[in-house]
Parts: sequence; C-alpha cells; structure tokens
Amino acid sequence: MSASETATADASGEGGWEAVRDLPPSAKLVAKVLEYNDTLTQSQLADETMLPARTVRYALSRLEEVGVVDSRFSFADARKRIYTLTIE
Repeated sequence: MSASETATADASGEGGWEAVRDLPPSAKLVAKVLEYNDTLTQSQLADETMLPARTVRYALSRLEEVGVVDSRFSFADARKRIYTLTIE
C-alpha cells in the first residue's frame, strides 16, 4: 500500500466519525455500541443503550442518512433488520 493509499484510507475512516460528531448524543451512543458489537437488531440496540425504541429508531435513521450504518434483513426473522457500523 502506497503512502497516498494509506492517507486516503485514514481520511475515509476519520471522515465517517467526523459525520457522527455532528449528530445527537443518542446517535453517537448507538454508533459506539455498534462499534463494539458487529451486528445488532433495533431491539438489541435499545437493550444495550437503555434508550427507548423510538429514540433508537431516530438515531439509526440519522446514522443511515450520513452513511455510517448499513442495514439488512435478518435471516433468522425477516421482520427484523440487522444494523452494522460501516466505519472503523
């Protein structure tokens, strides 16, 4: 990896956290919990953060708006979505 590729990789990782920095505290908390857990559902995030489900939904929508959270359907229960942090 060249020096320019390393700088680009570092900048892209920091850019993601820069976007999170301007979000509400609930979104920052959800992002941090996702950083330490690979994938979680919305209800698991509510349990881990001790935030109301409505607040977790809002935080996830804000995180998705800035492109730092990815969501997909759960294979175990198609009614649920699994969320993953996309920044390092």
